[in-house]
Amino acid sequence: MTVLTRRRLLKTAAVAGVGGVGLAAMARLGGWAAAAPEPVVLKTAKIQAKFMDVGETRDVLTYGEGGMPPVLRMKKGEPFAARLVNAIDDPTTIHWHGIRVPNKMDGVPFLVQPYVYTGDHFDYAFTPPDAGTFWYHPHCNTLEQMGHGLTGVIVVENPNDPKFDAEAVVNLRDWRLGDDAQFIQQFRPRDAAKTGTYGTVRTANWLDQPQFDAPAGGLVRLRVAITDVTRIYAFRVEGAEAAVIALDGNPVPQRFSPDALLLGPGQRIDLAIRMPDQEGAIVNLGDVRGTKPKTLATLRSTGSSLKRDLHDLAPLEANPVAEVDLTSARHIALSLSATAENVPSDSICGSLGYSFWAINKVPWPGDTPDPTAPLAELKLGKSYVIDMENLTPQSHPIHLHGMSFKVLSSSTRQVQPVISDTYLIQPNEKVQLGFVADNPGDWLLHCHIIEHQKSGMTSYIRVV
Repeated sequence: MTVLTRRRLLKTAAVAGVGGVGLAAMARLGGWAAAAPEPVVLKTAKIQAKFMDVGETRDVLTYGEGGMPPVLRMKKGEPFAARLVNAIDDPTTIHWHGIRVPNKMDGVPFLVQPYVYTGDHFDYAFTPPDAGTFWYHPHCNTLEQMGHGLTGVIVVENPNDPKFDAEAVVNLRDWRLGDDAQFIQQFRPRDAAKTGTYGTVRTANWLDQPQFDAPAGGLVRLRVAITDVTRIYAFRVEGAEAAVIALDGNPVPQRFSPDALLLGPGQRIDLAIRMPDQEGAIVNLGDVRGTKPKTLATLRSTGSSLKRDLHDLAPLEANPVAEVDLTSARHIALSLSATAENVPSDSICGSLGYSFWAINKVPWPGDTPDPTAPLAELKLGKSYVIDMENLTPQSHPIHLHGMSFKVLSSSTRQVQPVISDTYLIQPNEKVQLGFVADNPGDWLLHCHIIEHQKSGMTSYIRVV
């Protein structure tokens, strides 16, 4: 498996007219970056796929004809359009995770858009304001649909970014499969009430430890998205010099080595890797969390050394995220806790039948036409600080739709003032997240361990 090199990218872009969507679809979707872009067609499908040696897995879900959902390529500041065509039995939607889209494009049923039923379609159109690595997934029956495969990566390109010699995109996710390679129960209540139910088969790009070829001595941009429903990762790169250049789509203020860096479901990491000079040398991207380290993917040096220097790599251009005004910011208290109140929902978008978690002591009732009141009503253009406290013994990747926040402080460790949309809060941690309420509408805020989301740890804020 080869990475997307600069030469190959330029060649395919010339054929397609622009940077396109995933290599397989690039030629047929050329020209979408025009003022009135041709929509990318994302048709849900039920397929068979091979994840284990014992045979193919049935009832795998994807977008397209087969295989992993395509990597969608957009350009910062240029219009993008997609048509979701639903060809599976369940209603569905698409949420553009991390992209600051207009509220009606956010893909949350009842809150902002109707379900897309079997045989129907929905047209999404927006202009991504930020460059970086993002992803897309349903926000309806999420545990089942995401767990069965409906998770894809988005790359929003910025022509002003520094030049790399190659690029690789990695989609990390688990599968809940039995010994016969068929799906087993997606969750167990006793696990949903703790860390979540882990998958039995781990993949990167739907493969076990894929290998990418990259120029020896060159600089590789490795874009990694955690699209799993449960698993938290601790990333480490071995065999080469590597630096974190972006987290959750935004440049980091200061680059650092990914030495056991913890990231949770929904989060993304961009790495700059300086390939070894020797042809055939292997670079390992691993997960070192837990007692059994796991190789996720490898890079292999090819050809003569380009003799690039990682320290010469120019910084990424900052995204146009408004700066929070701490002198006037209003504070919003937010506590994450367990709950003894059971409010199982019979919503069309699926319920686990249990309530284990809550935000500000209120468990989410599910996707209903009469949801709970918003956590807070915010004034458009004003600054706010979320004072978030984790009262549970578990970690929670908390994701905010529609807006980006700055990490201001943590009670447990030194933090960089990174811009993000998802924060992995640790047990007993208190964190401050500052943002400007610059996107009107109702915006979901929830844990991205999907069992936690579906069993109560969800709410929303309203910007008017």
